[in-house]
Amino acid sequence: MSITVLQVLPALEVGGVERGTLEVAAALVKRGHKSMVISSGGRMVRELEEQGSKHIHLPIAIKSPFTFRLVPRLRRIMIENGVDILHARSRMPAWVCYLAWKTMNRQTRPRFITTVHGPYTVNFYSRVMLRGERVIAISDFIHDYICKNYPDIDRNKIRIIHRGVDPARYFHGFTPSVEWMNSWNLEHAALKDKFLITLPARITRWKGHDDFIEIIAGLRAKNIPAHGLLAGDAHPRRKPYLQELKIRIGKKRLDQHITFLGHRNDMREIMSVSDVVLSLAKVPEAFGRTALEALALGIPVVAYDHGGASEVLARMFPKGKVKPFDTQGVVKTITDLYTQPEKPGTETPFTLDRMLGQVITLYEEILRAPRA
Repeated sequence: MSITVLQVLPALEVGGVERGTLEVAAALVKRGHKSMVISSGGRMVRELEEQGSKHIHLPIAIKSPFTFRLVPRLRRIMIENGVDILHARSRMPAWVCYLAWKTMNRQTRPRFITTVHGPYTVNFYSRVMLRGERVIAISDFIHDYICKNYPDIDRNKIRIIHRGVDPARYFHGFTPSVEWMNSWNLEHAALKDKFLITLPARITRWKGHDDFIEIIAGLRAKNIPAHGLLAGDAHPRRKPYLQELKIRIGKKRLDQHITFLGHRNDMREIMSVSDVVLSLAKVPEAFGRTALEALALGIPVVAYDHGGASEVLARMFPKGKVKPFDTQGVVKTITDLYTQPEKPGTETPFTLDRMLGQVITLYEEILRAPRA
């Protein structure tokens, strides 16, 4: 039986939520279902549409009472397209979705699913993410966060579905193409024979960029030929912080030892030529997708021991776990990896097929379930 699934999220720029949305959309199309996505647009829309999904542009990301004017329009979209599953992936879109869904015919409206992608601030606004008939938690950490902060929730409707990577794209022994390597070596000739430490993260205060600078300084002080790669762009509102980082790098005389790469579409290749990948989030992250991707490539990851990244490392590379905010502990762990190299195991327990199978099985389950 073919089903129509509508996923709703703020935008399709870059990030784990966005990537997961595209992965589910592609899987639906591949299985002969109809996939629709509503967002305010972004650089990933083209890829989504090329995969066979329909994108509808709505300014649904704006946190304003005026956004609720979209409720009637969303309701019409669901009725006109015969939507079977409404899947909300963020709080403001979820409110619009919930209000539209709640005012539809109870017997014919879509089934409503939400995914909790992060440890949101605990308040009434965030509670909308628990209003789904089924609630997906993307890690054990998020499951525990939900149960601890919302003890009145019906735990039977929560499903833990870890994010996953495609083993056909992320595997031990992956090597970039000759063309990519030639271009990389030409552009970054100064990195030859350097010990490359990569932090794949958007430029924002909570991702640990200031700690990264201290870590590179600490490694250089130990005469390790470390070179830091910062892969991620800065939102226009984060430009002042970007300048702060550059000033700090200059004061520590690390200008020649840290490179800002900006936004990249070749993170797989960059991580594959790195010696160590870091995850330094100041706030526990929901899952730790980047850490998983790097480990699947066989690249050691050193991460603060909290949140979803801790779950990934516990299963794949326990040696890389370091007490949160302990930059000297990170320096020591990287130093150990420099003097005695150690690779993560080849088994990847968090696979894309497993994740997609669980999501689509959940869609099928909710369609069979009695309506409340």
